[in-house]
Amino acid sequence: MIYLVEDDDEIRTLEEYALKSAGFTVQGFSDGDAFQRAMEENRPSLVILDVMLPGKDGITLLRELRGNYGTTIPVMMVTAKTGELDVVAGLEGGADDYLAKPFGVLEFTSRVRALLRRAGTEAGKLTDGGVLHCGAVSLDDSRRLVTSGGQTVELTYKEYELLRLLMKNARRVVPREEILQKVWGTDFEGESRTLDMHVRTLRQKLGEAGEQLRTVRKVGFVFTDEEANS
Repeated sequence: MIYLVEDDDEIRTLEEYALKSAGFTVQGFSDGDAFQRAMEENRPSLVILDVMLPGKDGITLLRELRGNYGTTIPVMMVTAKTGELDVVAGLEGGADDYLAKPFGVLEFTSRVRALLRRAGTEAGKLTDGGVLHCGAVSLDDSRRLVTSGGQTVELTYKEYELLRLLMKNARRVVPREEILQKVWGTDFEGESRTLDMHVRTLRQKLGEAGEQLRTVRKVGFVFTDEEANS
């Protein structure tokens, strides 16, 4: 079940139709109150949130959802607000993906499939249960637990997958195209900005150890085992 929160009746109807046509079960809500009441009864496989909503906005709903249910439910933000600060606010609030209006139906359903696929992998098939250590950062794949400087770090699905990919390839520059394919399940160039935003929020969440995640201009990213000298 996918929960969809969108106050514009026409857009919500279009999104519901697109998802149902793609084989998904979906329940739409026009405001946050109805959505939160439904959350108390059943937990969906994925939540799609508009930002501009009557009453509580999407960012507030996202933060409350993360506070109540952690990172177990993947969340996609769908909004006409595309400024960098708006995108950062969504990602820092715990969003796993951010889609700007207007968007194509095929891109919309493709992103939903990719997010559900990656979330299903996290929930059911983790790797070998080993622990990765890289500088001040440790990643316990069996428990999906990340620590930085000994402190637990709460990550979204995509942030976790991004970090795991980079740590498993520590000291190797991972090309942007490889990251997009393995983490987002696509080679769509439009995802490049989303990748940059996830890198930014991941660095912030890792604190001082965020310096270990370095950008190699025009190529990709590398996770080192030592923090950069200041």
